Amino acid sequence: MRPKTKYDVIIIGAGIAGLYAALHIPREKNVLILCKDIPWECNTFYAQGGVAAAVDEADVEAHVEDTLKAGAGLCNEEAVRVMVEESLEVIPDLIRRGFGFDRDERGALLYTKEAAHSRPRILHAGGDATGRYLHQFLMKQNPHPFLYNVRVFDLLRSGDTCYGLRALINDEIKELYADNILIASGGVGSLYAYHTNSRTISSDIHGICLERGIRLEMMEMMQFHPTVYVDNPWARKQLLTEALRGEGAQIVDEEGRRFLFDYDERGELAPRDIVSRAVFDYKKRSESRVFLKMDMFDEAFFAHRFPNIKKALAGLGFDLPHDLVPISPAFHYAIGGIACDLEGRVPGLENLYVVGEAASTGVHGANRLASNSLLEGLVFGKRAALRLNEESFSWDHKPPFVEFKGALIEKDDTILKQRLRRTMWQEVGIVRTRSGLKRALDFVDDVQHLTIGRLLALRLKTARNIIESALARETPVGAHYILNE
Repeated sequence: MRPKTKYDVIIIGAGIAGLYAALHIPREKNVLILCKDIPWECNTFYAQGGVAAAVDEADVEAHVEDTLKAGAGLCNEEAVRVMVEESLEVIPDLIRRGFGFDRDERGALLYTKEAAHSRPRILHAGGDATGRYLHQFLMKQNPHPFLYNVRVFDLLRSGDTCYGLRALINDEIKELYADNILIASGGVGSLYAYHTNSRTISSDIHGICLERGIRLEMMEMMQFHPTVYVDNPWARKQLLTEALRGEGAQIVDEEGRRFLFDYDERGELAPRDIVSRAVFDYKKRSESRVFLKMDMFDEAFFAHRFPNIKKALAGLGFDLPHDLVPISPAFHYAIGGIACDLEGRVPGLENLYVVGEAASTGVHGANRLASNSLLEGLVFGKRAALRLNEESFSWDHKPPFVEFKGALIEKDDTILKQRLRRTMWQEVGIVRTRSGLKRALDFVDDVQHLTIGRLLALRLKTARNIIESALARETPVGAHYILNE
């Protein structure tokens, strides 16, 4: 069925990057925002950490330097400077619009510190619910309509134009057309057995891009969060925000020893890649369980600062801050993604844009600095929208309609998907070996020759690109830790 309307702009995804972009597209434009599920089922909603932002002009250079250091020499310095300098614009913009960051008793913005930052510069809302508060706020501010239950499974490309998409919408396959398409679909979390991502983050769009000749880059750079409770029964594991360690929480073994100092003099405040590998290595070598220790916090302070973590862990039988919580690293963030410039434009296509975690601007290099992700979504979401508004691109030809005849899901896909997730975790995870990556590549190739649905096929394409990228980068750096075994 053809839609009755060709849109000015279609935005794929309703997280912080897509919503903040939408906020900067005029109300009179015909814009449609697509949600794979309900709109709050996205990574932004589950983000516990805050928004990293330069405190003032004097802090810009330090924030840039911290980001470059965390990125292990692979950041695009121009992108980093854009993000940090424009943090001085987007934060005041949110406040002017009515968003309330947490403040101290004098009413001043409350900046906190997280790992690898040289000073407190993280803004929070609702204690540990910054993502949820921001998402709800942007949803209310948004002037454009949403369409729910949309599973995009193809982009429609003709030459240098991406003129639309094909999707399953409320169990019916449809095509939607637009003068401009903005991808804000997030990362690849569901590729891994242990992850902290929303259930909707499944890497479909990345696979589509590979099919349509759209370049992905830095896909070997997958970031793992060091402090996650993985023993809950759900696919999304319970994140224990970096802010806990920034406020003083400690990582200890069964004897109560803070072993991280054996790996890095910064201990709990070392960058995420270092802490994740240390926890992974120590658990493997010592066969000891590892815990996050929080009993140094005053109970009233903890309940105020981390209310959602306290509530979530209470539901799993923990009394915080008194109890030790067993932790493991888990997949958290896709540093690499769809290639684009600093205004979100995808090379080789006149009207396709990408922002947020789906994009690869080079701002994170080899390892994302804590709480730069929400800032990235704000800054580059706005930049893409402003560029898009300036463009006069429009197409008016009648696109060909080609009926989709395949199956989106086949009967064995669920089993094969779980095997893929285990393989990615074991072989393409925190510590990689060349032999393990080749085993993962063989698995992907074997499954691609089976009778599988299109959605699993797209995941496999993305997984293959991650594996090939990891094999191509032979030297360990940042989140990519490879051994020549």
